[in-house]
Amino acid sequence: MSVEQEINRRKTFAIISHPDAGKTTLTEKFLLYGGAIKTAGAVKSNKIKQGATSDFMEIERQRGISVATSVMGFEYLDTLINILDTPGHKDFAEDTYRTLTAVDSVILVIDCVKGVEAQTKRLMEVCRMRKTPVMVFVNKMDLEGKDAFDLLDELEDKLQINVQPLSWPVGIGVDFKGVYNLFDDTLKLFEPGKQKIEEDRLMIKSLSMDDLAPHIGEEKAKTLIEDVELINGVYEEFDQKAYDEGDLAPVFFGSAINNFGIKELLDTFCKIAPKPKPRDATQRMVEPHEDKFTGFVFKIHANLDPKHRDRIAFMRVCSGKFERNAFYMHTRLNKKLRFNNPTTFMARNKSVIDEAFPGDVVGLYDSGSFKIGDTLTEGEKLTFKGIPSFSPEIFKELVNKDPMKSKQLDKGINQLTDEGVAQLFIKEAGRRKIIGTVGELQFEVIQYRLKHEYGASCDFQPLRYFKACWLVSDDQNKLDEFCRIKINDIVSDKDGNMVYMAPSQYLLNLEKAENPDITFHLTSEFKTDAKMV
Repeated sequence: MSVEQEINRRKTFAIISHPDAGKTTLTEKFLLYGGAIKTAGAVKSNKIKQGATSDFMEIERQRGISVATSVMGFEYLDTLINILDTPGHKDFAEDTYRTLTAVDSVILVIDCVKGVEAQTKRLMEVCRMRKTPVMVFVNKMDLEGKDAFDLLDELEDKLQINVQPLSWPVGIGVDFKGVYNLFDDTLKLFEPGKQKIEEDRLMIKSLSMDDLAPHIGEEKAKTLIEDVELINGVYEEFDQKAYDEGDLAPVFFGSAINNFGIKELLDTFCKIAPKPKPRDATQRMVEPHEDKFTGFVFKIHANLDPKHRDRIAFMRVCSGKFERNAFYMHTRLNKKLRFNNPTTFMARNKSVIDEAFPGDVVGLYDSGSFKIGDTLTEGEKLTFKGIPSFSPEIFKELVNKDPMKSKQLDKGINQLTDEGVAQLFIKEAGRRKIIGTVGELQFEVIQYRLKHEYGASCDFQPLRYFKACWLVSDDQNKLDEFCRIKINDIVSDKDGNMVYMAPSQYLLNLEKAENPDITFHLTSEFKTDAKMV
């Protein structure tokens, strides 16, 4: 198969949602259809017996939540599908935002009972900003939830995107009878409790009362016929271009836990989801069909396998062909690297690969060379854009509970902050370590992983800081003077850049007004533009 054919058959997407909407369960059902797994374990908080396939960290299996992006791949309908299952919890949104830079489309899972929630809106804002094509799966239709038409209105109103149903539910909750596929005009009848793929569900290929009524009753049959007529009257034929440009979101209905409505979604995804797209670098636009390889690291994970203490950098291939044992240029370090055991993933299971193509996500064993956002090429000086980073909102000092394990603590906190779980700042006096996060739950994860993966015990002492501000000035003397005067609130980040820890919004505004020659950045993304990485 040619490189162009390999590229064209790849679909790389992320599944995103508010917590508990059923995102990880939907991921498992996709893998079930692709033959990648034989059974799926339901994710039930604190009652997990068989952990979800894509939740590989012990704390995830205990808490019943995803706190790190998982990478999985499988083949379906001659399409090679790469799924990135992301954290739903808002405290880990930064990991999700970074993941969205590595995919070509998104499936957004909505709970039909709760509808559009706050985290869902924030995720869609990132998708709209990047013009990422989005499909919507309305889950849990077997529960008592909102009316389907009301949900469509809510999606358009709260997510600020045009929607178009491509499947339609017959009833809801205890009256849920099935899903009508508007894409091919067929109706499948719902049977609850189906945990494996079942191809024997009754399919009805006519919307006539005579065909429908014996199976779903006259009232439901009449309602379905009226609903389909209304939908066909309101919505025009599906606009592929509008979907590709992120302006139209197809909507599907079903029940992931019962494995219902999934096939309609997956079949349509294979038909309309985009193949690998061009990627924007600081120097130029990189096309997937270019001859030479390029790729960027969007995630780093230490101890994916706690028994081997490995550290994996997740790289998205953007152009050309990646080959095992070939030398590639690490553009930030200006250094050539070779990878003996590049891997692909099925959650915790890894397999060594010889080659990868645009759209693929490759795991690279890393001895500490990589940071999030790093670029690999065949020699060209390139830096890919848009790896988002946010100023922390909560700050705590790291307190070592066991001085005999200081080396383990230092190693652990450095590796975990390299992953992007949190940000690490150093206060020169006493070399005190300050951890910054966007949510409280991250501290619990850090504490747990330090204990179980590095054998280091720690506590966190709350600090009263408002924001971390990276300092840049063309006048080095004024910058040095500011840092001298504000020495108690000055720290350095992991790259040695000076950071002002603003105690409050008022004091931050005051310092900005009194120091016009200094720029106070609320995101570390400035470093790429300022050539400081």
